[in-house]
Amino acid sequence: MNLNIARPKLLISLVVATGLSLVILANIHLVYVAIQSRPDCVDHLKVKGQQSGTYRAADSAC
Repeated sequence: MNLNIARPKLLISLVVATGLSLVILANIHLVYVAIQSRPDCVDHLKVKGQQSGTYRAADSAC
């Protein structure tokens, strides 16, 4: 194999592998944050309010 041809192919392969690794790590981080944030557990009114525009949870998750 010619060294002049192998060097650009190696560089392109490294760039593609680095980009793929970044995408995979970003997705892992996204899933981790989504699981750790507990979106089902938020502050809410426990009793029905008399004012319009106030909401309460249908069922408390916490």
